[in-house]
Amino acid sequence: MDADDVAEDLYRLPPVQFTAARNARVAEARRAGDAATAHRIAAFHKPTLAAWASNLLARQKEEAGQLLELAEALREAHRTLDPEQFRTLSHQQHMVIAGLARQAGGLARQAGQPVGPSVLHEVEQILHAALADPEAAEQWAGGRLTKVPAVSTDFPGTTPLAQVSKKDAEPEKPTPAPARRKAPDAAEEKRRARLKEAMKAATEAAAEAGRREDDLRRAEEEHEQATARRSTADERVALLTAQLGEAEEERRAAADAADEASVRVRGAAREQKAAQRKSVTASRAVERLSGGDFGR
Repeated sequence: MDADDVAEDLYRLPPVQFTAARNARVAEARRAGDAATAHRIAAFHKPTLAAWASNLLARQKEEAGQLLELAEALREAHRTLDPEQFRTLSHQQHMVIAGLARQAGGLARQAGQPVGPSVLHEVEQILHAALADPEAAEQWAGGRLTKVPAVSTDFPGTTPLAQVSKKDAEPEKPTPAPARRKAPDAAEEKRRARLKEAMKAATEAAAEAGRREDDLRRAEEEHEQATARRSTADERVALLTAQLGEAEEERRAAADAADEASVRVRGAAREQKAAQRKSVTASRAVERLSGGDFGR
């Protein structure tokens, strides 16, 4: 038994099935006398729903490659302090992450474990972390995440860089300063340092704006769902109210019919008693007359 193969199988399972399946594989390895593999398998941690959904996405090679390529290009833009390239790539970033998170939700649903907006928000956090941090990207691409990784503070992972002005970018054809002149080099270093700080501040501000946009989108979706539920409930209340009115009308009609039948029952009872008395009187008369005839 190979522990990596077991991990590949386990981390595909919905989290509710993970622990039982892991323990079964541990027991299987122990029965086979493979204590080392059993120990490795026992150390596998159950993933959160968001980590599991992101693991499903990481196994989609085309989508994973798209995110990793974007991450490398963004990091390169940071390293080279190229605001134009960074601005272009960052414009794609929000759409890519939102689209991949929705796809992760679809994969989770296909696997029999639908996830809600809060879980998809955590999936987006995982994807942001993969963009910002090569180590987080490697963890995610392995398909064995167990929780949301920490995001690097050196490279915030969300962002249009709209705040960085083009005039702050390096000139396309910088004129190299003569080696003997130190002052321009110092000024260039200061400008690059300011540019780097401006890029970092811009990405942090844009990251916050992106998070607020995500919050707004989720709030709007929840409002739309709640409004639809309220509309359905209103329709049901209207239907039940109409049915209640019909039932009350039917009850009143039944009550009137019952009252009328009660009157008829009482009248029939009186007539029956009168007929019974008449029958008894007639029978007695017959008896008396019969008795007189026999006596002569």
